[in-house]
Amino acid sequence: MEPVKIGILGGSGLYKMEGLHDIEEVKVETPFGSPSDALIVGTLDGTRVAFLARHGRDHTQMPSELPFRANIYAMKSIGVEYLISASAVGSLKENVKPLDMVVPDQFIDRTKNRVSTFFGEGIVAHIAFGDPVCQELARILADAVESLNFPDVTLHRQGTYVCIEGPAFSTKAESNLYRSWGASVIGMTNLPEAKLAREAEMAYATLALVTDYDCWHDDHDSVSVDMVIENLKANAIHAQKVIRETVRRLSENMPESQAHSALQFAILTPLDMVSPSVKDKLRVLLQKYL
Repeated sequence: MEPVKIGILGGSGLYKMEGLHDIEEVKVETPFGSPSDALIVGTLDGTRVAFLARHGRDHTQMPSELPFRANIYAMKSIGVEYLISASAVGSLKENVKPLDMVVPDQFIDRTKNRVSTFFGEGIVAHIAFGDPVCQELARILADAVESLNFPDVTLHRQGTYVCIEGPAFSTKAESNLYRSWGASVIGMTNLPEAKLAREAEMAYATLALVTDYDCWHDDHDSVSVDMVIENLKANAIHAQKVIRETVRRLSENMPESQAHSALQFAILTPLDMVSPSVKDKLRVLLQKYL
């Protein structure tokens, strides 16, 4: 199979990518187990892309159960260099309304039970993560949103995404704490995903799709499950259009990203001191340095 450079991770409400043709289901086994689902590789307006339903196509996996390492490793193994993540989130700010879109530039990690690195077992790497999102890919993603002129959507080109463990939502005390930190949105899936994408030297950016206000808001108690589901559906329709436009723009000009050389100075262990079995396990990530 020819390398596929653009990957798409679909979150809650986005379980398939419309407009794909010449579709092939690719089942990838990785040293870290099976991904959430088969990779759906297809052509989108002339560009080959790989789509993965983050929770499985029937939403069968909780955030804490997601095989993050397998998902990223599988994308890397087929050649993905640019990874677009779509995620449902709650809002932590009054001006970030349900149905709005945020392209976060920062993350706060509040997860507890997740492995957030491919390394260990005799090989140590410390990636730079001060800017956790590829600024070029984020700009292309935000420009795509802006160009579509959705009448009911406000675009926020920056913001901090708080990632909690879940599956329970926050307490009001926690929600107000995150607000005091200046965070914009809250979700359960983008970490360790973003860290692993950086270790895999992929440019990564998130399209955060707001479904409702988090529990800090006075109107939160009036939010119904039906309302959230309706917003998920509307967000999914918008997200399909945004991703399609992003892929079109990206295919015309694939920018070099600092993420593409993230491991160059990150690996502290001399590679000739790493066991052959670990080298083999991480070959997809390390091949250009071996």
